[in-house]
Amino acid sequence: MTPDHIGLLKNLVLATGMVGMTVLIHFWGLILLLRIMGHTGPRLRADRSHSGQAALVLMVVFGIFGLHTLEIWLYAVLYLALGALPTLEPALYFSTVTFVALGYGDVVLPTTWRLLSAIEAANGVILLAWSTAFLLSVTGRLRLLEHTWLEPRRRTGANRVDDDDAADP
Repeated sequence: MTPDHIGLLKNLVLATGMVGMTVLIHFWGLILLLRIMGHTGPRLRADRSHSGQAALVLMVVFGIFGLHTLEIWLYAVLYLALGALPTLEPALYFSTVTFVALGYGDVVLPTTWRLLSAIEAANGVILLAWSTAFLLSVTGRLRLLEHTWLEPRRRTGANRVDDDDAADP
């Protein structure tokens, strides 16, 4: 094996390990969010209250954000451990812009590790899409995005507005 092939193999092994780790973190994190929703939802009265539903959705959004933060940090720590970037700040910055598949290009890895960063970008796109699907599923299941709030309110009495959907029980 040539040194180029060994370098490629190192990139692929590390990238495979990182993809596996981040996918497992994401999977178990989403499972944990579902369990938390199952315990917290009834306390928030999310089945009857718009504010409870909103609180549940916000909890999911912040939970997903926390998962992505952890996954980005893992890549940043790997870049530091490999000596690919000198300090935490550029490693974290590089990992963040790479994970969201933006990659400004103002901070770059040595050519030795650039395949690893390309796979991080693909991994980030997939995990972000998974999170989006999860969030849409949660909001759809809560029926939070129904269009009843677009319907005109019924007037009853002199100046009162009868809006059963807007009242929190």
